[in-house]
Amino acid sequence: MVTPEIGLIIWQTIIFLIVFSILAAFVWKPIASALKTRESQIEDALKAADLAKEEMEQIKSDNEYLLQEARVERDKILKSATDTAIQIKEEAKNETSAIAEKMIADAKSSIDSEKKAALTEVKNLVADLSVDIAEKILREKLSNDKSQKALIDKFLKEVKVN
Repeated sequence: MVTPEIGLIIWQTIIFLIVFSILAAFVWKPIASALKTRESQIEDALKAADLAKEEMEQIKSDNEYLLQEARVERDKILKSATDTAIQIKEEAKNETSAIAEKMIADAKSSIDSEKKAALTEVKNLVADLSVDIAEKILREKLSNDKSQKALIDKFLKEVKVN
């Protein structure tokens, strides 16, 4: 076996203590402060993440509320539009009915006036034909019969006198 000598152990201990003191003075303090800074940054980041999560939940609930309000407003608008469309249809239907009734009444009065005009014309034609036929019959009768001619002359003289 190999056993180290006491001088070697002392020198190794002195070198270890020097290295340990140099590391303690120059390396461990910056490393420890860097670790503390990193730890505080991580804690701050976790707090910020929690705050962001809470804000997101708040925003989500606000969005749900706004979405619900938008749905209610949409339903109101759709109902109003439907009611307006029904009202416009009813008004158009009533106007159409009124116009159709007026057109029917105008057509009936036009038909009645044309019917009366046609009947008047037929009556006038019948009267004219009757007078023409009577005149022709009377001429025929009167031109052949001398006694009737004398009677007509007598009536004509009486009419002229009166």
